[in-house]
Amino acid sequence: MKNTKQAIALASAAALSLSLLAGCGGAASSSAATSGESSSTATATATTADGTIVLAETGFEGKFSPFFAASAADQDVIDLTQLGLLGADRKGEMVLNGIEGETREYNGTEYTYHGTSDCTVTENADGTVTYDIKLRDDLKFSDGEPVTIDDVIFSMYVYLDPTYDGSVTMYSTPIVGLEEYRNSMTTLSKLIAEAGEDNTDYTNFTEEQQKAFWDAVNDGGVKFAQEIVDYMLENGATDVASAAAGWGFDGLAADATAKDFFMAIGAQYDWNFSAMEAETAGTALSDLIPEDVYAYATTGVAVGADVPSVAGIVKTGDYSMTLTTSELSTTMIYQLQMPIAPLHYYGDKSLYDYDNNSFGFPKGDLSVVRSKTSAPMGGGMYTFSKYSDGVVYLDANPTYFDGAPKIAHVNMKETGEADKITGVQAGTIDISDPSYSLEVADQIADINGAEGEDGPVITTRLKDYRGYGYIALSAKNVNVGGDPASEASKDLRKAIMTVIAAYRDEGINSYYGDTATVINYPVSNTSWAAPSVTDDGYQVAYSTGVDGEPLYTADMQGEAKYQAALQGALGYFEAAGYTVTDGKLTAAPAGAKLEYQINIGADGNGDHPSFQTLTNAAAALKTIGFNLIVTDMANASDLFASYQSGAAEGWVAAWQSTNDPDMYQLYHSQGSTNYYEIADSDLDELIMAARQTTDQEARKAMYKEAMEIILDWGVELPVYQRSEATIFSTERINIDTIAKDMTPYWTYKSELNNMELN
Repeated sequence: MKNTKQAIALASAAALSLSLLAGCGGAASSSAATSGESSSTATATATTADGTIVLAETGFEGKFSPFFAASAADQDVIDLTQLGLLGADRKGEMVLNGIEGETREYNGTEYTYHGTSDCTVTENADGTVTYDIKLRDDLKFSDGEPVTIDDVIFSMYVYLDPTYDGSVTMYSTPIVGLEEYRNSMTTLSKLIAEAGEDNTDYTNFTEEQQKAFWDAVNDGGVKFAQEIVDYMLENGATDVASAAAGWGFDGLAADATAKDFFMAIGAQYDWNFSAMEAETAGTALSDLIPEDVYAYATTGVAVGADVPSVAGIVKTGDYSMTLTTSELSTTMIYQLQMPIAPLHYYGDKSLYDYDNNSFGFPKGDLSVVRSKTSAPMGGGMYTFSKYSDGVVYLDANPTYFDGAPKIAHVNMKETGEADKITGVQAGTIDISDPSYSLEVADQIADINGAEGEDGPVITTRLKDYRGYGYIALSAKNVNVGGDPASEASKDLRKAIMTVIAAYRDEGINSYYGDTATVINYPVSNTSWAAPSVTDDGYQVAYSTGVDGEPLYTADMQGEAKYQAALQGALGYFEAAGYTVTDGKLTAAPAGAKLEYQINIGADGNGDHPSFQTLTNAAAALKTIGFNLIVTDMANASDLFASYQSGAAEGWVAAWQSTNDPDMYQLYHSQGSTNYYEIADSDLDELIMAARQTTDQEARKAMYKEAMEIILDWGVELPVYQRSEATIFSTERINIDTIAKDMTPYWTYKSELNNMELN
């Protein structure tokens, strides 16, 4: 269900349209710079691998394909069995010199990262950008076949095919000639949908195909949309249009039907039925429409003059190529984290003839690629053996380029949340990732006895979650005189945020203990763009008064801090035009109020990290005559609908981020998820400028300035960065061989080949 997946808010990972296939085990390897042989000269030979390690996984879908894996568990299988073209370091920064390796500092330690290729990025005088890719010449797939640039080109053409319907969005990048290549062919589903139900021109499809399509839409498609409508009606919607708006589809007419809603979903996803599955409120679309019609979404139809190749993809040697984009795209480099899939396995080698524009399969026909979805093959750390009874069985790859794994076998086992800790305790699981909380920490400590979270049974490693929690105010709904951008409106929102910000430490510590930290900028701490406490100009969010002077002294705590926050808020309220008499608000300026509401999804019982922060702040604001109404919504869908529809004055949610911190969709005035309603030309200019350079230090400075503008608008208060836990069996695993300094971009699986059993 879409709303279940949105339980902590919209994921900007999806919004940024980045590849899900970003963590292939062979994309980059690392070792402490002081000890590690350069893998450019090392020989990958078999070691005396022995034993089996059992990893806890969530449910598998069985799509073990580098092209079509979608679930996190299926993707984990791909990460361990495939080679990646490029990789990233612990901060999510790309490693562009993988062959010789790059040494970078993290948390006080220097690590050297190696990978399968080098990539040189050149911004050309005509505005185009060229990616010159050089592949190592000693790579092998697990069946002994050499890895060449033809495998890379084949893989790219699969991702770029007009009928590709997997999760990777390389087709959205500005590669030279890509638009012409894709537009010379479309899918049968899109053709029929765009032609309309009353079409009489059967040039590109038959009358029978058209009838079958619309029969499917009018039956299964309508049922699919109606399930969403029914769900939303149970949670506050009043008609189809409001249900669609709450689900994220604005603009339907007041008298819209479920069919209108389904047509909007189809248009949003370009009539890619597989992608449309993400919108389900229960039943899968594939179960509601006939199999042959479902296949229309992957049936290519040539339209206009054929364009047989992508002009920007050029082979320059057996192990080299260039890729050219028509303009700078900051997301392009992240797409090159793609797996290098073996042409001879996933494609038809007899159909690969680069010079004659044949790339391993007929354009518009990925049937041979789809036929290998259940059994992956690649050049990663491990090779796929079988999937049986909820367990994926992997074997060590003796030819892995960065050294054969020291553990012979990996069993990836479907495991329920309730068994993730007890399984390690009982010895049936070696590594798992329980949802972390104070209760979980206590449970692990009890199992370990007096040793705490690291003890004789379980060893715990924490890393920051790739996202953060925030509290928001709508500029459209919380302002003075109807002008969201005025200084008075900003002062009003900053007055509210100043008091809430002061109570973050107490609230987060009460909920998470030391398993979460308070953050001060609207970006995950895991991002390379996150400002550091040691950076010049770093400030605690909303810690200065209307005159720009600090509200707090270094030693100020407790009640003294809260009183200082209230005094600071009064200064902002007064600047916003409120009447302040004897330390209390007595009147609001035109177009503003003495009370505003913030919605929070705390299950109706206050169970949320920010609930205590808000209730304490509300109590404090009440003492100066301001009423902050904290509304605890039991149904998450009500919360989402409240701010996605633009009705909410304030809300609490969280963003999930990727390794590219592009801000367009969240904060640009034209961003599709700019629910804050920010419209700031300076902010827009910074966001676009950051998209137009590959200089990471320059981008970081631009994002810092952009974040300061966002905070000045008073629309977002960053609250917390929580931790994720990975637990290891102390009895079974040599703890000294676990990857050091793990992050969301660098987990224990990144160095699983180096892990040893006791």
